[in-house]
Amino acid sequence: MRESGILMHITSLPGKYGVGTMGKEAFSFVDFLCAAGQSYWQILPLTPTGYGDSPYQSCSAYAGNHYLIDLESLIEEGLLLQGEVEGFHWCDREDKADFGLLYNSRLKVLRLAFRRFNGSDAFDAFCCENSGWLEDFALFMALKEETGGKSWYEWEPGLKYRDPQALEQARQRLASELAFYRFVQFLFDRQWQKLRCYAREKGIRFIGDVPIYVPLDSVEVWSEPRLFQLDEALEPVAVAGCPPDAFSEDGQLWGNPLYRWDAMAEEGYGWWLRRLGAAGKLYDVVRLDHFRGFAAYWAVPYGDKNSRGGKWVEGPGEEFMTAVQRALPEISLIAEDLGFLTQEVLDLRDGSGFPGMKVLQFAFDSREPSDYLPHNYPANCVCYTGTHDNMTTRQWFEAASEEAVEYAAEYMRLTEEEGYVRGMIRTAMSSVSRLCVVPLQDWLDLGGEARMNFPGTLSDSNWTWRLKSGIINHTLAKSIRNMTVLYGRGAKQEVNNSGESA
Repeated sequence: MRESGILMHITSLPGKYGVGTMGKEAFSFVDFLCAAGQSYWQILPLTPTGYGDSPYQSCSAYAGNHYLIDLESLIEEGLLLQGEVEGFHWCDREDKADFGLLYNSRLKVLRLAFRRFNGSDAFDAFCCENSGWLEDFALFMALKEETGGKSWYEWEPGLKYRDPQALEQARQRLASELAFYRFVQFLFDRQWQKLRCYAREKGIRFIGDVPIYVPLDSVEVWSEPRLFQLDEALEPVAVAGCPPDAFSEDGQLWGNPLYRWDAMAEEGYGWWLRRLGAAGKLYDVVRLDHFRGFAAYWAVPYGDKNSRGGKWVEGPGEEFMTAVQRALPEISLIAEDLGFLTQEVLDLRDGSGFPGMKVLQFAFDSREPSDYLPHNYPANCVCYTGTHDNMTTRQWFEAASEEAVEYAAEYMRLTEEEGYVRGMIRTAMSSVSRLCVVPLQDWLDLGGEARMNFPGTLSDSNWTWRLKSGIINHTLAKSIRNMTVLYGRGAKQEVNNSGESA
């Protein structure tokens, strides 16, 4: 079955309080996707944002991002007052999230809601069902706050090395704070489940990301250091990155601690199976980030200033993929197989049966292999015009070499009348790939101002793009639906004047 979807993270939705949330704008976007004949809404990780405001550098592999909790819903429930929420300064621009303001205000307003919360059976059930990760997360966050935001490896030895007596004393001392962080996660889960249920009713499924690595300053590394390449002082021995290539002479230095795959194998890869199992319950399809790292990963000595001194180290490979498929037979995965690909990576992907990714922007650049050209696609792949890490397609046409643009125009039969961006979308939609995903920025023909992320950089432009109110409408939904139906990726629907499917 041929299908299509749209890529846009929840933070990019419009709204009054500084960032997109799981509120009415998210439900309206589901309606828009339905009216546009789409089957999927692809988002970025839902976990709390970390270093550089990146959703790929989160302090927890399980917790939900409290920025996404809708405040208007809490007002309707009586947990917040309108005046309390409006008493905070949330943003200066409608089209850009200000994570600094959110960092200073969001938890403060949620504490006001916590004071009015009297508990419930649903809350107790949530805490019980999620205790495997929730208790460590709540303690981690409470200790972080108590220490003024210090990383766990800067805590006093009893807490750093998880002495049972020190941990128990902290739990007793910080009992109220632990209850607050459980409450925040309860709110997140309740709102997410409501949104996901609504999406299912409308025939929309979610594609979500699982980053391959977790940061050093995370609950997972603190709670299970034996599974990471750390020394006796709990400092990393080597960290993750990407080697130098045609795009970066220094490569990318991510800085995440690397896994001890031998230790994980001894435990039957339980850490990963729990993580992927949780993601499979959260999303309908899981995009497994940096898939090539499971075949071989780039290990950089800890302390290096760039990635040039790294080396390739063999990953868990087929044994790991077999363990995943045996333990989680129902999970649907997409292999993010971009970057430097070797035959072993391709064999691992093909042996698993997971669809890989094809990005059209890469097809016309001589620095990338030609299998990104649609005539080389297998049906078992996901085609994108671009991703959250790439330029918008309009920006690509403005920045690409003259030779690349000429090649693209000839190959895709682009015309000024249709529009080059629209023509690239048409090419992606008409490809043999079973699934085609187009970033919303491309459907809107937006330029560099709407780029979501520039990998390997720290910038107040990364992750901050937001959609202005009123931009998506009936006309756009009808246009998307027409192309979707034309290329057999969606059922034919009538669309009423509100942009909702009839």
